[in-house]
Amino acid sequence: MTVLGFWLGAGADPQVAVTVAVSVLVVACPCALGLATPTALLAATGRGAQLGILVSGPRALETLRNVDTVVLDKTGTLTTGKLKVTGVTPLGGAHRDDERREVLRLAAAVEQGSDHPLGRAVTAYGRRTLGEDALPGVAGFVSTTGVGVAGRVEGHRVEVCAPGDAELPGPLAEALAAAEEAAHTPVLVKVDGAARAVIALGDTLRPGAYRAVERMRRLGLRPVLATGDRDATARAVAAELGIPEADVHARCTPEGKAELVAALKADGRRVAVVGDGVNDTVALAGADLGVAMGGGTDAAIGAADVTLVREDVEAVADAVLLARRTLGTIRMNLVWAFGYNAVTIPLAATGWLNPMVASAAMSVSSVIVVTNSLRLRGWQPGRPARPARPAGAARPARRASASEARV
Repeated sequence: MTVLGFWLGAGADPQVAVTVAVSVLVVACPCALGLATPTALLAATGRGAQLGILVSGPRALETLRNVDTVVLDKTGTLTTGKLKVTGVTPLGGAHRDDERREVLRLAAAVEQGSDHPLGRAVTAYGRRTLGEDALPGVAGFVSTTGVGVAGRVEGHRVEVCAPGDAELPGPLAEALAAAEEAAHTPVLVKVDGAARAVIALGDTLRPGAYRAVERMRRLGLRPVLATGDRDATARAVAAELGIPEADVHARCTPEGKAELVAALKADGRRVAVVGDGVNDTVALAGADLGVAMGGGTDAAIGAADVTLVREDVEAVADAVLLARRTLGTIRMNLVWAFGYNAVTIPLAATGWLNPMVASAAMSVSSVIVVTNSLRLRGWQPGRPARPARPAGAARPARRASASEARV
């Protein structure tokens, strides 16, 4: 109306004034501005799905771009989660095979009710060692998150739990120390309240775990390891991955992980949590961004904002790069849309553009914005060459890395 009134007030022919006003209306249409953000987000979400990164929505992409701290679970995240029993030491010593088999039978029996990787590993080992039908049933099964499991087997109360700080008898204390030195996870077997055996379990680091941590660091992210394992085991894994001891938090219960996340956020950090188990759901929900491994529990996936379908922790870095590239594309779209309006509106208002040319320019601007957004569909992470390990640093374990004790 302003342009129409100006031209009519200047004594222009009404037809000319109307034509100029229509040209301004056409070029001022905010189509390009309206397409700039949603088309980029849509293309990025689709590309993420192709790369095995399922993003719940635009907010998750925006948060990914701003994350500066990544809290990493261990079992099933940095490790494969496929635990194997590496040793069973009874109270009488490793040479007491009859006692070892009996304690293993009771422990494997009570673990039949567990869905934790540790419990499944003990049960599978018991069946392989003693026979498929050798395990008795369990009654009154109880699973305590972050502690262990318990139940009644043949009239005995059997507990399989994380070792506490209480002093153990000589053979069990030696077995516990040996397991920690080998970066294995030890669990304590109690029968009727008395310590009867230590079972050591080993896991394997995911092949790309060290590379994933190194890429996070290159992107300006701070990797933090949170595990329910004992201090020695946690430090051994951290050394393999190049994570400083100051960023290692051992013996973390699910509540402890949530408190760690809250403390980091209170320090002004923007925190992402990567996990796969029920024990991680509280931390996943409390973080700025929750990232779940695709092979994890339904509870973890439901609490997360991003799911890594291909179960590769290195995809965390890919997701961050994709989010940053998406923001760059949105900015480019907005610059073009604003620039188009800044140039064409004055031209139309001064009569240099007729409605036909104006409509063509408007269409071209929208096509350019959409085309620029669609470039994200062909985006590749562009992973750098395998990083060189610093002199004196431990090599990443290919076998028998530590595994998280019930967390």
